[in-house]
Amino acid sequence: MCGIVGAVSQRNIVPILVEGLKRLEYRGYDSCGVAVHQDGGLKRARSTSRVAELQAQADQDGISAGTGIAHTRWATHGAPAVHNAHPHFSPGPNASVDSIGRIALVHNGIIENHDELRAELKSRGYVFTSQTDTEVIAHLVDHLYSGDLLDAVQQALPRLKGAYAVAVFCRDEPHRVVAAREGSPLVLGVGESDGENFVASDAMALAGVTNQIVYLEEGDVVDLQLGRYWLSRLDMTTGRYGAVQREVKTVHAHSGAAELGPYRHYMQKEIFEQPTAIANTLEAITAISPELFGDGAYRVFKEIDSVLILACGTSFYSGSTAKYWLESIAKIPTSVEIASEYRYRESVPNPRTLVVTISQSGETADTIAALKHARGLGMKHTLTICNVATSAMVRECELAYITRAGVEIGVASTKAFTTQLVGLFLLTLALAQTRGHLSEADEAEHLKDLRHLPVAVQAVLALEPQVIAWSEEFARKENALFLARGLHYPIAMEGALKLKEITYIHAEAYAAGELKHGPLALVTAEMPVVTVAPNDALLEKLKSNMQEVRARGGQLYVFADGDTSIESEAGLHVIRMPEHYGALSPILHVVPLQLLAYHTACARGTDVDKPRNLAKSVTVE
Repeated sequence: MCGIVGAVSQRNIVPILVEGLKRLEYRGYDSCGVAVHQDGGLKRARSTSRVAELQAQADQDGISAGTGIAHTRWATHGAPAVHNAHPHFSPGPNASVDSIGRIALVHNGIIENHDELRAELKSRGYVFTSQTDTEVIAHLVDHLYSGDLLDAVQQALPRLKGAYAVAVFCRDEPHRVVAAREGSPLVLGVGESDGENFVASDAMALAGVTNQIVYLEEGDVVDLQLGRYWLSRLDMTTGRYGAVQREVKTVHAHSGAAELGPYRHYMQKEIFEQPTAIANTLEAITAISPELFGDGAYRVFKEIDSVLILACGTSFYSGSTAKYWLESIAKIPTSVEIASEYRYRESVPNPRTLVVTISQSGETADTIAALKHARGLGMKHTLTICNVATSAMVRECELAYITRAGVEIGVASTKAFTTQLVGLFLLTLALAQTRGHLSEADEAEHLKDLRHLPVAVQAVLALEPQVIAWSEEFARKENALFLARGLHYPIAMEGALKLKEITYIHAEAYAAGELKHGPLALVTAEMPVVTVAPNDALLEKLKSNMQEVRARGGQLYVFADGDTSIESEAGLHVIRMPEHYGALSPILHVVPLQLLAYHTACARGTDVDKPRNLAKSVTVE
């Protein structure tokens, strides 16, 4: 969830570290800091403001050096406060209050046994100045240090339980940074001049500095020095660290996609990028084939008899939508599990199941852990729908479909969600074809609808002025209810999530038929009820549910297909969708819900792109 950048160079790397943090701001954070090896000692700046303020503080304090680490923190252990911000120093045992010490460290993840380690280190004379689990690692490395930083880190890592990415340097060893990962993403950037080398949470943080990237694997430790680096990992058989080789890849992590341009916020920009993102995701697809998902996909698809989808948050709702497609079109039993819950319950594994993970970043810790759990239960067939081709999720799965949404900066996902739906619909068609449920005529019709989808979404975006008018009303509310039926019920859940994420309005979604089983008690004139009303087989049932709301004085805000015969009147506000889109209708109907959340947030003056308490890439449990 947080970001790490580190460097070893002969030039001043503080501007590189700070710029790297800026490129990682989209992940979300509540504090930031930078530490360097300067004048034979350690020096740092930390802030609970934005990275720009950290930069000003570093400039004012004259922080400048060739070796350093930087960090953006999303609080897990300890409140968002300067004393809890990274980097953390270890002054050593029985040190004076003013002592800085020799170890500087940053950390992403959660150390589960930090209480046990804290007690041990306290007994050895170490004084803790923060509430973080991270400070435990810094003191542990210091305790184990005897002149070789790599050796100290390699001794410390096996004692840590949990997930982590760490980067650490020592006062006594200039031009050296040691980093490691276990459960949190980390990349090595091989410098292109002057022997410099880098480490970061994301290749994007190093855009413009180097495009030579090594993606560290679970358990990897990297020792960065001037002009060289070593990779090692623990051999569980011998209990010793041995050298490993990893491929250096050329990665053009262009940051231009992160430029705001004429838009007010990144979220608005990304909403309007959806026609292009969908077109890019569908580029060059002229026919349905299992091989769209990788070599060997046909064999895998023939071997399976069910689908298990694992995902979190918005991705869970895309998977929930796909369940309707997979069962109605491909005729294959499908279950959808919240990844953070799945591995903590007893389930009934089926080795003939296709395990599908969905993630924008491909680094979602809960989803990766759930995937590994499913594999551990004997379900070997795995596939991911992911927006990052070089991510851990793609490397972990047997098959993959890479959506081409581009970089998504806003915490509230928009274009990643709609391109996930496109990828999942293609998976549905490929499975239907393999199972003999997709005729040539049906394939041609679905492909025609997919090719027209970017134009259809563009027409929905033209409804923005009408949605803005509604947002002025919603901005004054503190609660909202979202209703839909069938295939569109997950879209209502996604709409409610968007509203609460960025407006802080409490919102719930219900299958409309459930109104009379409890939620109707909430309906008053002060409760706006957003209704997704496509012209499908459940329309008449939905109209009856809408009447239940009106009879209780509720205010209905309906996104209706043009031929639904739902007209605006007192207490019933209607925005007409440009066209009914059959099975792909959810992709169109989610767009005005995104716009409603966005413009309501603008009217309420919230931080749209960086909503409170949230992060973009959730790389901790």
